[in-house]
Amino acid sequence: MTEVSEERKLEDLLYNEGFEDELEFADAFIHEGVVPGICMNIDCDYTTMYEPDQDSGWCEFCNTNTVCSGFILMGIM
Repeated sequence: MTEVSEERKLEDLLYNEGFEDELEFADAFIHEGVVPGICMNIDCDYTTMYEPDQDSGWCEFCNTNTVCSGFILMGIM
């Protein structure tokens, strides 16, 4: 599977999690130990909770280490 742009995946993640923008997302998770992450494969929108600094989490749909946390996608981590 091919990976897609971080900007597009961040937009998908925010939409899937019900957030209007990055600030709202960051505010909701800034003090949490886990944050939503999304699979970076082009044909997959699997989301799950991971550590804020995760950039290669396991995707249960694709069976690949391609889940990236929202904070990584935002450039916070």
